[in-house]
Amino acid sequence: MLASKWVYLTVCALRSGRMRNGALARKLEGITPKMLTQTLRVLERDGLVRREVFPVIPPRVEYELTELGQNLAGLLSQIRSWAEEHAPDIKGARARASADHHDDMAVLP
Repeated sequence: MLASKWVYLTVCALRSGRMRNGALARKLEGITPKMLTQTLRVLERDGLVRREVFPVIPPRVEYELTELGQNLAGLLSQIRSWAEEHAPDIKGARARASADHHDDMAVLP
């Protein structure tokens, strides 16, 4: 579940507070309605998101992170910071690996 980019982005979007489905969809540019619904259901099932339905016409539904979800959001923020800090190292390693692969291919008959 945590490997899904939409889970990551949805948790990060909800970190700022309670949101309705439409606001989340606008914030998560490129997500389809079906994928947003599936992602929210998984997060709710796993206790990371709380869904509240208001008894009005038309029905209003809002989503927010639970305490567990807030804890995960903090960890994801740390991972993002680590990735940003080490991006040059990772790009350098990729470039070296690509050059090594290219050199290996040149030696083959």
